[in-house]
Amino acid sequence: MYFTSDPRPRRTRGSSRSLPRYKTLICLACVLILLANGFSLLRNLDALKAANGLQDQTARVTDELQHLSLLVTDAESNMRGYFLSGNPSYLGMVKGAPGQIDRKLRELQVLLAGHPSQQKNLAQLRTLVERQLDMMNQALAAYRAGGLKEILTITSAPNDGDSDEIRLQVVIMLSEQNESLTAHSAAFYEQYRHAVLLGLGINAAAIAVLLLFYRLVRRSFAARAEAECALQAANEQLESTVAKRTEQLSVLSRHLIHVAEEEKARLARELHDEMGANLTAIGMDLNSVGEELRTSRPELAAMLARARATLVDTVQLKRRIVEDLRPSLLDNLGLSAALQSYCDDYARVTGLDCDVLIEGEIDSAGPMHAIALFRIVQEALNNIAKYAGARNVIVHLEREADAVALEVSDDGVGIAPDAFARAKSHGLLGMRERALLLGGKLEVGRGVNEVGTCVRARIPLSGTGSGEETQPALPGPNESSPVLPATGCDNKDRDLQQLA
Repeated sequence: MYFTSDPRPRRTRGSSRSLPRYKTLICLACVLILLANGFSLLRNLDALKAANGLQDQTARVTDELQHLSLLVTDAESNMRGYFLSGNPSYLGMVKGAPGQIDRKLRELQVLLAGHPSQQKNLAQLRTLVERQLDMMNQALAAYRAGGLKEILTITSAPNDGDSDEIRLQVVIMLSEQNESLTAHSAAFYEQYRHAVLLGLGINAAAIAVLLLFYRLVRRSFAARAEAECALQAANEQLESTVAKRTEQLSVLSRHLIHVAEEEKARLARELHDEMGANLTAIGMDLNSVGEELRTSRPELAAMLARARATLVDTVQLKRRIVEDLRPSLLDNLGLSAALQSYCDDYARVTGLDCDVLIEGEIDSAGPMHAIALFRIVQEALNNIAKYAGARNVIVHLEREADAVALEVSDDGVGIAPDAFARAKSHGLLGMRERALLLGGKLEVGRGVNEVGTCVRARIPLSGTGSGEETQPALPGPNESSPVLPATGCDNKDRDLQQLA
C-alpha cells in the first residue's frame, strides 16, 4: 500500500514562521489600550493630587485666618482687661500681638499667592488689622496720659467698627476660599467621572480584544488538534502497514529458509545418489581396464591411473559439496556429534580455542531444530573468525524443560549495539529468522563483563518444527562459511577410495 499524499499540513512557499499579521495587530491593539489606560490613570493621579493640595491649602488658609482673627480679638480683650484692672500682665499679649499678626499675614500671603481675588481681600484685611493695632496703641498711650475717661473718648466708636470689619473680612475670605474649593471639587469630580467612563470604555475594548484573541487562539488550537489527529491517524495507518509488510517479509523469509533447506537436501540427495553411483561405476570400469592394460599397454594404464586420480579428486569435491549442503553427522549421529566435529574442524582451520559444552539430551530435538541450531552456531563462528579478533570461543548448548538454549560467546572486540539495523547484517538477520521460524528468539550483545560478543538463542521444542516436519538423512547447506574439512563419508565413497 502506497500513500500518494502527505496528510501533514504543508507550508506554502511564501509562508514564514512568524505570527500571522492579524494576530500581530491584535497584540499591538492590546498594548495601545493598556498604554492609554495607564496614561489615563496618571492623569487621574495628578488631578487627585491637585485636589488634595487645594483641600490642604483651604484648610491651612482657614486655620490661619481664624488664628489671625483670634489674635486680634485676644489683643483687644487683654487691653480692655488692662484698662479695667490696671494690671500690667494684660499688656504681654498686647505687645506680642503685632509680631504674631504680621507673621500670620505673611503666611497667608504665601498661601494665597495664586489667587488674585484673595490677594485683594488679604490686602484689605491687612489694612484693617494695622488700623486696629494703631487704634490700640493710641488708646494705650491715652490711658497712660489721661486715664480711663480719655480712653473712652478716643476708642469707643471706631474700635467696634474696625473689629466688626475685620471679622467680616475674615468671613468673606473664608467663604471665597470654600467656594473655590467647592468649584475645584466639582471640576475634579467631573474630570474623575470622565476618567472613569474612559477607563470603562478602555476595559471594555480590552475585554473585546481579549475575547477576539481567545477566539482566534481557540480556533488555531482546534485546527492544530485536528491536524495532529489526522497526522496520528496517518502514522498509525502507516505503522500498521509497515508492521503488516514486515510480518509478511518475515514470513516470506522463513518460508524461503525452509524452502532452501528442502531444496539443498534434495540437491544433496541427488548428488549423493546419482553422482555417487555414476562415479563409483566409472571408477570400477577404470580400475578393470587399467588391470587389463597394465602389462600390454603400460602407457594407457598410466593415463587411466591419472584419470582415476582425477576421479578421486572429483569424489572428494562431491563429498565436500554434499557436506556443505547438509552435514551427514547431523542426521547420522545427532546434533551433539555434529557440533563437536564442526567445532574441532573450526579450531583446526582458524587456530582459535573453541570449546563445546553440551548439557542435557540435545539429540532428541527434531530435524528442523537440529539444522536451525547448527546453522546458528555455524554463522556465529564464521562471524567470529571474520570480525571478532578473538582467541577463545565457547559454544554452550543446554536442554531445558521445554526448550533448547544456545549461547556462543567470545573474547573479541565486541559488536555494535545497532548491528541488526545495519544494511548488510544478513548473517545476523538470518540467524534471527531461523530462530523465529521455530517460535524462538535470538539476541546479540556484549559478553560477560562487557567483553566480546555473546549470541543467545532459545528455541522451544513444542509446536512448529518440533519433529513434525522431517528431512531426509542427507547433508545440508553451509551458507556463508569457508570450506572446512568434511566430517563424514558414506560407504560408496569408501569403496571408491579403495578402488583408487
